[in-house]
Amino acid sequence: MSHRTQTSWFADHGPLRVMVLLATIAITLLWAEAALAHAVTLGDKGYIQEITGPQIIPFLYLGAKHMVTGYDHILFLFGVIFFLYGMKEIGIYVTLFAIGHSTTMLAGVWFNFGINSYIIDAIIGFSVVYKALDNLGAFQRWFGVQPNTKAATLIFGFLHGFGLSSKILDYDISPDGLLVNLLAFNVGVEIGQLTALAAILVFMNRWRAMPAFGRQAYTVNVIMMGLGFYLMGFQLIGLAMA
Repeated sequence: MSHRTQTSWFADHGPLRVMVLLATIAITLLWAEAALAHAVTLGDKGYIQEITGPQIIPFLYLGAKHMVTGYDHILFLFGVIFFLYGMKEIGIYVTLFAIGHSTTMLAGVWFNFGINSYIIDAIIGFSVVYKALDNLGAFQRWFGVQPNTKAATLIFGFLHGFGLSSKILDYDISPDGLLVNLLAFNVGVEIGQLTALAAILVFMNRWRAMPAFGRQAYTVNVIMMGLGFYLMGFQLIGLAMA
């Protein structure tokens, strides 16, 4: 993204302010119920608590379901690949994210270490804010430095993994067959991530071909930042009321 493009985005956004505000409010209101339901569903939790031993297919399904319906993970992934065009570069960033969340997810469950769900989900919300600001060139403009995007993707991958491990611990999984089930869940997460990534790339390829992409990209990243702040606030309020 060139300095000229960034400057034009920040200079031309005046007429879009009302649209951005209304869109952000509408989306956050629509997702409020989804945010409440982001934890482990009672049906899934009850089923997992009743079974023992290796259960590969159920855990594959649960892993894929969590990633596909995990809008916070998808938002971050969307932000990560927003300005990535080459498949090799996309593959590097997605791999870093996968290594990060797989490591802490497996380690967190295996060693029975979880982070308070409200806190880790607020941090995940912050990761969305960070990536939106990064896409807007805010760090370069404000501080004169550009954070290492690969390192940031890996670090936030670790944090997203703790979010996954906290959800798995909520399942109260039987220790019988735990390793196999964890690996199956992780594979399911990767399947869900690749499915979501494929859909995002199809959308992005069509969108980038449009003349208005540069102007709309600013708006979308502002909306994404607003959603990240909303997710953070929602979780912090939940923590305060817990």
